[in-house]
Amino acid sequence: MLIGDVARRSGVSARMLRHYDALGLVRPTGRTDGGYREYSGQDIRRIFHIESLRSLGLSLRDVGRALDDPGFAPSELVDDLVGRTRERIAVETELLTRLQRIGAAEPADWEDVLRTVTLLQALGSKSAGTRQRAALSAVEEVPVPVEALVEAVLGETDPHVAGALRWALARLGEGGLALLAEGLRSPLAEVRERAVRSIAEIPDGGATALLRDALANPDTVVRRQAALALGARGVADAVPTLIDMIVEAANDVDAADALGVLASRAASADRIAAGLVERLAHGRAEASARRRLTQALADIPGATASRALADLSHDEDRAVALTATYLLRMRDAR
Repeated sequence: MLIGDVARRSGVSARMLRHYDALGLVRPTGRTDGGYREYSGQDIRRIFHIESLRSLGLSLRDVGRALDDPGFAPSELVDDLVGRTRERIAVETELLTRLQRIGAAEPADWEDVLRTVTLLQALGSKSAGTRQRAALSAVEEVPVPVEALVEAVLGETDPHVAGALRWALARLGEGGLALLAEGLRSPLAEVRERAVRSIAEIPDGGATALLRDALANPDTVVRRQAALALGARGVADAVPTLIDMIVEAANDVDAADALGVLASRAASADRIAAGLVERLAHGRAEASARRRLTQALADIPGATASRALADLSHDEDRAVALTATYLLRMRDAR
């Protein structure tokens, strides 16, 4: 079969067939009397083998080795191709994501596109200062899709940059809550913590509902952060978790402050005092935990807290008794 016929039937151009010949990949078995290349059936099968291997991304050099070197093992090369393919997919996926985000920003002209691209690049900079400046300008100077801000805040390790990103997200309202809720379900503990901290800075509404749900999160850190945020919002559902935090000496000062805020409502004060007293029962808590619980009663108004302090002023633990006596005097003075 002559080269023109082979090209038509195989889909490989005559120019490429000549290139294969020059490289020694496919040498025609014969020549016509006029000197034209003449391919046999075996030659054509080899051409199809070459095209199959090329479709996997192999270079012509590797194709030659695969077909002619008996000792050539495909496993290592295939693993290398898998790695390179994943890299290409990652690059293309990043490009697609960036294009989608630029589209979401609804640019009016190419100047808007360039500004958005610059800001997105700044959010991914290796410089913490550059990332922080980008976060601070993301709300007022250049509109940035909320998806980009959520991705940035969930991956940010610098506390100052993270604070700026949370501020920017809060300024955008509830647009990022669905994505942050996904962050709460991340397999990575640090991502879950960043998500709940970000939700805590978004005003009431959907954020409060997410924080209520987070009280049942299996991640202790998430539960505690949610409880502190809910306490500041006056949500009484946080009381049991806040009391647990005092017992466990986990951000116990902040937890006690949050209980004090909640106790400013008369309906909550007696409930909080009763919860603290219940945990103070002998044999239920270690000595250090009982002292922290006693101190937490300081900012809880109402008769229940006062009676509890009066009883504790005679406690067997001298440190607890002295603390309760001091707090009673302070209450009387007020």
